[in-house]
Amino acid sequence: MSLGKRTKYLKINPRVPEINKIRMAAKILTRGGVVAFPTETVYGLGANALDRRAVSRIFRAKGRPADNPLIVHVASFRDVKELVAYLPPKANLLMRYFWPGPLTLILPRSDIVPDIVTAGLDTVGIRMPSHPIARALIRVSHLPIAAPSANISGRPSPTTGHHVLKDLRGKVDAVVDGGPSVVGVESTVLDLTSPVPTILRPGGITYEELKKILGDVAIDPAILGQENLRPKAPGMKYKHYAPKGEVFLIAGELSKVVVKIRSLVKNLQEKGLRVAVLATEETANFYNSEPRPDYLEVIGSRRSPATIASNLFAALRNCDRKHIDAILAETIPEEGIGLAVMNRLRKSAANRIIKA
Repeated sequence: MSLGKRTKYLKINPRVPEINKIRMAAKILTRGGVVAFPTETVYGLGANALDRRAVSRIFRAKGRPADNPLIVHVASFRDVKELVAYLPPKANLLMRYFWPGPLTLILPRSDIVPDIVTAGLDTVGIRMPSHPIARALIRVSHLPIAAPSANISGRPSPTTGHHVLKDLRGKVDAVVDGGPSVVGVESTVLDLTSPVPTILRPGGITYEELKKILGDVAIDPAILGQENLRPKAPGMKYKHYAPKGEVFLIAGELSKVVVKIRSLVKNLQEKGLRVAVLATEETANFYNSEPRPDYLEVIGSRRSPATIASNLFAALRNCDRKHIDAILAETIPEEGIGLAVMNRLRKSAANRIIKA
């Protein structure tokens, strides 16, 4: 089915991917086209990683800055060897433990990887997704696929095919819809070219999990809100994940956070603004009495931060659907996948943090 002027829409069953539809999407990629496809983290916007012209179409479709590198997706360990100058011993260890899965490794690049993919750096980010449709698409196309998130640059990442269509209908050749993403935030990016393995972006594989395997792991200061002048991984430099309304994070002791948010709802509504609150299951009932927010979204449970990660980007997009001007979000502890959640929230809020 064709959508708009150019975009094909292919609905595929993630449990048993229809091979004829996979072949249709793969043919587009082999001909230099651009295809959005599901992964376990978020939807990616893919092109042949070895074709400069095809990769340039990703940047045009997204409006993505040229100094923001892309991640290359592969379907087997063998695919990695031609993309890298050499494999550090720790890379083999991590690949065995965490691939396929939401871990991107920054490795020394080989000469066949175009500069446009790496933003001119001498390193390349590589990962093997676990989503069956992503894996099938890579295998059938016989290509490494460069793919950032399938959204307009700076907007919340897409976790459904409909999110992709909202942003990119008519700008890409095809959208493969394989249902909602499970993890909900992008992959963890780990730099193996630094003296100590360093997390450049937190994601589906946690700091604690990496530390168990490697022992010594560092966290890049950019994750905690400090600017990085030349990013080695996606999402390090620019304002990201931002809805149309302004996001504010409310930090502090939880009971005080609730009181502060309720006060802010009243003040902002008195200024004529439509206000949303992103709450957790443990606090949602406190926002059901006056002053009520114009929109309340329960994004998950504090006892299960993975539920918050899974729902975060959809919640931010829902605020746009509700025409929200100001979004007040509770903070959560930066442990486990909570580190990734707070990294995304800080970037969506451009570090606007209010202490309760």
